[in-house]
Amino acid sequence: MDNSARAPDGDAPDPNPIGKLPEVANIVEDGDLILDVTFENSRDTVRSARVAQSRLGSREPEQPAPKKRIRLGFRVSLKTLKSQSKYFEKLLTDSRFQEAKDISSAFAALSLKNVKPEAAEVKDLPWIKIQDDDQATHYAHRDGAFSDLLRVLHGREVATKQVTMPFVTTLAVLADRFDCASAVSKYLANGLKFKWPVTSRKPVRDEVSVMSRNNEDILRQKILVSWLLNQPARFQAATREIIMNGSCRWSPFAEDDGASDATWWYLQDGLEQELQFRRQCILNTIASVQRHFLQLYTSRTRQCKLGYDSSAACDSYQLGEIVKFLTNKNLMFLVDFSPASLDSIADTSLLQVDSIIATLKQCPSYQIDKNHTNCGLRTRIGPILDFIQGLLSANSIPITRNTWKNNRQAVVWLSSDPESKTPADAKPFSFTRSLAGDQRFRFENALGAEKFAKDVFTASSWDWTAEDQLYERPSTTPKWGLK
Repeated sequence: MDNSARAPDGDAPDPNPIGKLPEVANIVEDGDLILDVTFENSRDTVRSARVAQSRLGSREPEQPAPKKRIRLGFRVSLKTLKSQSKYFEKLLTDSRFQEAKDISSAFAALSLKNVKPEAAEVKDLPWIKIQDDDQATHYAHRDGAFSDLLRVLHGREVATKQVTMPFVTTLAVLADRFDCASAVSKYLANGLKFKWPVTSRKPVRDEVSVMSRNNEDILRQKILVSWLLNQPARFQAATREIIMNGSCRWSPFAEDDGASDATWWYLQDGLEQELQFRRQCILNTIASVQRHFLQLYTSRTRQCKLGYDSSAACDSYQLGEIVKFLTNKNLMFLVDFSPASLDSIADTSLLQVDSIIATLKQCPSYQIDKNHTNCGLRTRIGPILDFIQGLLSANSIPITRNTWKNNRQAVVWLSSDPESKTPADAKPFSFTRSLAGDQRFRFENALGAEKFAKDVFTASSWDWTAEDQLYERPSTTPKWGLK
């Protein structure tokens, strides 16, 4: 930075009044343009930043104290900005904009003095005003992120020493705003020494593992950054993670608060709705399995095929064991006709899909006596759960960035009709012995599983014992839809 005097905060009618110039950072020493940027921070953002700094203590000595308003100037190259950013190319060269006229006038004045813009004093260069607020990122140190953005555009290293996920997210949001994501994407992939934070962890046995709000905040930032800066592999992995783990925002009991209005808490370009719908389809499919067998065991059709006098008692015994198991594992909630019973329904928006399948596989194989072997749910549900688990590894479960951007209709699950609960091409699905014996679906990334997985999870109804039952049963399609 040079030794220009810092001006008091406030707007001035003249773009570069003498005596009121802000501190100027030389992105390039021979720059011919000054970007006069004012960064506005809300009170909550400043407070959060100060709390975070106090927790870190002396580990970040170079991080400046957050302020509500910061005004800085940046000396940059007009040619570089025009070549790297379509936003600046339009703003600074199109004569319909006042900024382009101001640049032409300032260069004409320097030409009359026989002074080249590269060698001119700061006060004589054209000044372009930019306003920036914290609504999208809630990041108090955007001045540093914007300065590093300009350094990246000019082919220089960033000045920030401790690169964090909020910093990278802010960098991506700024790059998207100023339409220079390509240059920042290349630097993120090859030049920036940044270790992406890990948000997933293996669940501990007998522990209810849910994703914390802080982890989800970071995960959503990873999705946004990889979407804006063209990181397809990280985008696919992050979208899979949020589908499998859920989101507190997708809860029917969710309440809006000020902490969840950052731009990544409602992902753009239809991503939020699609990710929520894909998770809902997967949960509906898994829930239809237990719902299917509950309907079988509560029907008049006998499930015990041994033909003993105790077969009716066997069915009743197995029904009781199923209900007992599902309620104890919080996979089913008993609700009666009273409104108060609705309070017993737990919030399952953050229930892990893998944990649900692992829990269902623990279904006990109890029998009413020694003669009734293989009469329980465990024998019948095992192949179905293996089948579903194999489909969950398909590449069609997460969103693929390039396909979503260029050919969305080919991969979208969500129907274009907002009133529809399922896609227009959804069909009933029947699970047969041939599918149960198909070894391809018992292994991850099976050939041809991508399209088949979408068809199964978006089916209009599911019949998991199609060859065992010859009568028609009510559909197991759920009645709820997207929030």
